[in-house]
Formats: sequence, structure tokens, C-alpha cells
Amino acid sequence: MSKIGKQPINLPDAVKAEILADSVKVSGPKGEVSVAIPSLLKVSLAENILAVSRLKETRQSKASHGTIRSLLANAVLGVSSGWTKELKIVGTGYRAEMIGKDLSVKVGFSHPVVMVPPEGIVFTVADDKITVLGINKELVGNAAAKIRRIKKVDPYKGKGIRYAGEVIKLKQTKTAKIGG
Repeated sequence: MSKIGKQPINLPDAVKAEILADSVKVSGPKGEVSVAIPSLLKVSLAENILAVSRLKETRQSKASHGTIRSLLANAVLGVSSGWTKELKIVGTGYRAEMIGKDLSVKVGFSHPVVMVPPEGIVFTVADDKITVLGINKELVGNAAAKIRRIKKVDPYKGKGIRYAGEVIKLKQTKTAKIGG
């Protein structure tokens, strides 16, 4: 049995779950997220506790048991408190600003790169930090990765867009030989 899959998911008071034919809809104060459930698994709700179980002991059901439980737990956390990713801009003249709901990033190109947030995602900018907020963990991570991909960190100078707390190991530059 999957160690992660057999753990129950406790629903906070403000979060409600509705089990549909092939999905589970989790709604809370921040919004609503739907998680698709494979036909080999069964989700049950009793006394504000969600539990995932297998209908058949097949290789596919064993593989997806823990994954679906984690996706449901992420949905519960997302609708109750939300997900955030922070990015940091490092470099002289590099900056980001909000234009309405869109994010404009200036990182050394001839033009600013404008990112339109996907549905359910909000960008905020403070000094050299970009924060990506949302209720769906996958969308938040994808949006942060797209922003980071605009200007990856230079391995020699450390300039670019990185995740907050990310450690970049700088490469050593070439050194001139003295005395030939």
C-alpha cells in the first residue's frame, strides 16, 4: 500500500469537497479547484476527511494512488491558503513592473518582455522581487518557471531571474597566465 496514498486528508472548516463521477471539486474561501480521478481509484468523504483507495490492485492504480492523494491535498491547501512562488531579479538595470494585471520585465533586451497572467494567477512586484500567487499549485509553478525562463541566471556573473532562496554556484572565469 502506498505510504502517501493511505494518509487521510483533513478538510478545514471553510473547505468543502464534492465527489463527482470522474473528479473531485474542492471549494474554499480562495476559489475552487477540480481534480480528475482515474477510474481505478475511489475517493470517499466522511466527517470532513477525504480518503483515496484503490478499486483494483493493478500496476497503474498503485502508481497513481499517492499522486492523486497529493493532488487532492494540494487542492485543499490551495483553496484555503493559496500557493506562492517568489522570484528575484539580480542585475544592474534589471527590473520588473506591473502594467495593469500584466507583468513587464526589463532584463537587458531591446524591448521589455510582457507576461499576461493565466486565469487564476496574480503577479505582484516589490523592488526586485516578483511574487506569483494562485490556488492551483501546478499553474503557480508553471507561471514562475515561464518568468524565470525569460532570463536564466548567468553562470559566470549570477545575473538574471532566479527563485528566492535559490543558490547559484558561479563558474570560475579564465585567468591570465603571468610570465608566459
